Amino acid sequence: MTDAVLMLAQADFPTPMGVLTLNHYLFVSTAMFALGLIGFMTRRNLIIMFLCTELMFQAAGLALIAFGRYHLNFDGQTFVIFILTIAAAEAAMALALVVLLFRRRESLDADLWAELKG
Repeated sequence: MTDAVLMLAQADFPTPMGVLTLNHYLFVSTAMFALGLIGFMTRRNLIIMFLCTELMFQAAGLALIAFGRYHLNFDGQTFVIFILTIAAAEAAMALALVVLLFRRRESLDADLWAELKG
């Protein structure tokens, strides 16, 4: 390979993200996580609670990607793949439990979970 090709390959290397831009991403991530936590704690509908946990997972993923971009490494993106895998498993389990509860009680109220004894 010639020196010109190597220089072209490295020409588009990302520049470091500024602290101000990182703060914007972290603010959005914190706001998303806070909304998810408030929604999970205040709502009684299981589907809304499920969506709020997904919002918290996405907020954590956004923060990890922002930190990875700030430090110019791919660790944040790698962890986001694991978070998405956990979110998919959580979605499958939550959907199965919501269907089970709705078939037994015909309601999606979270207080009815206390009555299900195994």
